[in-house]
Amino acid sequence: MAVAGELERARAEFEAGDWSAALRRWMTVDPDDLRPDDLGRLGVAAYLGGHDQTAVDALQRAFAAELDDANVPAAVRCAFWVALIASMAGDPVVGQGWTARADRLLADHDADVVERGYIAILRMYAHIGAGDWPQAFDSARKVTDVGHRHHDPDLVAVGIASQGRLTLEGGQVPEGLSLFDEAMTGVAAGEVSAVFAGQVYCTMIEGCQRVFDVGRAATWTQALTRWCDRQPGLVPFTGQCAVHRGQMCKLFGGFLDAIAEFDAALARYRETSAPAAGLAFAERGEVYRILGDLDSAERSFADAEAHGYDPQPALARLWLARGRSHAAAAAAHRLLVESGDPVDRAHILPGAIEILLATGSVDESRPLATELTDISERFGCIALQAAAAFCSGTVELADNDPAGALPYLRKSRQLWLGLNCPYEAARCQAAIGRGLFALSDADSARHELIAAGRVFADLGTRPDAEAVAGLLRPGTHPNGLSDREVEVLQLVATGRSNSQIAQRLTLSEKTVSRHLTNIFAKLDVNTRTAATAFAYEHDLM
Repeated sequence: MAVAGELERARAEFEAGDWSAALRRWMTVDPDDLRPDDLGRLGVAAYLGGHDQTAVDALQRAFAAELDDANVPAAVRCAFWVALIASMAGDPVVGQGWTARADRLLADHDADVVERGYIAILRMYAHIGAGDWPQAFDSARKVTDVGHRHHDPDLVAVGIASQGRLTLEGGQVPEGLSLFDEAMTGVAAGEVSAVFAGQVYCTMIEGCQRVFDVGRAATWTQALTRWCDRQPGLVPFTGQCAVHRGQMCKLFGGFLDAIAEFDAALARYRETSAPAAGLAFAERGEVYRILGDLDSAERSFADAEAHGYDPQPALARLWLARGRSHAAAAAAHRLLVESGDPVDRAHILPGAIEILLATGSVDESRPLATELTDISERFGCIALQAAAAFCSGTVELADNDPAGALPYLRKSRQLWLGLNCPYEAARCQAAIGRGLFALSDADSARHELIAAGRVFADLGTRPDAEAVAGLLRPGTHPNGLSDREVEVLQLVATGRSNSQIAQRLTLSEKTVSRHLTNIFAKLDVNTRTAATAFAYEHDLM
């Protein structure tokens, strides 16, 4: 009688969502006293508590017991859970084996059971892993259809959220975000069970990060955090939640908080051997790069690669910061060739444009900035529009058109300020200062640069703060010459030809010619001999 009472209480706790208490109670009962459905619920509760092996053992026993009772749908549900847990733990071969086992059972079962929808989830993940987006979308639609037919809110939420994510990846961003909003209604109403609510949250937050929808990503990250906090024993999804919080901290300028969140995620991933650790390492590396801790950034990027995650283009920007401009430019060119779909391009283009401009490839950067602007208008996401405007502005600056650059940079700054992103807004303000200096409006330029420098100092972004300080130092270069123009002038003064200068600085001859035109105009000279004399007279050699 005592055992029966304990089992009833465990079942009630599980149904009420207190799966942690249910698990503790079930674990005190002799396994031989557990019904197959108790074993199945124990398995789910153990998974939520981070006890994967306990979960798999219980679910395998439940599977065998359900088959002995000829309860095929229940056995298929157990097989689904074993396959899902194995796949989430980075063991796809075991997951595929249990999926095949469930498929075989359903093939011999004529009834239209809800479990067909759950197996469709596994097929969907397999198609996504293989990069077969059309088949993945068809599976997601089947999950949704089965969910509607059987009034199963878990399947409906997962199916619609997955359709949304796949729609985003196809470049149909407004349509995908609309599906996300629809999927969230069931989660927000508390209709979706814990495992699937966590999956929907992470699917949607990751999707919003992919298309630069900062508003939804921030709102749903806060909601996921509250959801996790209400379940103190929860292990799955807490690592992803910490990564998402870190991404938001990084965007909003809380760089040290971001590192703490990524470290927390990595600690949780080490507990669960989750393969998602690569993203956390890469994100942490990017924060270290922004802060100027290049050694820590390099170590984090190496760890990301060791976990199968490609940290580009952030790694190429690190190479640029270390002075490895050839390596950075080569990586940027490779990424541009390899990427085809608009979502990937949106992530690669800002970094690639920065690298190409830094290595003098202005002509190559201009069409890329135009492409990024086109993508940002199609996506309709403000953060991407802000990034595109910044890229367009920096292209104009590099092409010696500061008057043309300023409208883009001011637009970008206002958009970033509206999103409460101080670091990106300060980068725009620093670029505005450079443009004003080029237009000989020195007082306005200093005003912008001093304000940007304060933000960089407050945020701890040392490289940006030092760059601004360098621009504010009086008489850095005579006659308003830029760093690159001084480099070109020095090589001219040593007698090198345009082609030799281009080779030395990794520029095109057309870009060298443009620099010389600007140098001659700023020095008010007409010949290389006169420019050489200026260089020696002003101690530039």
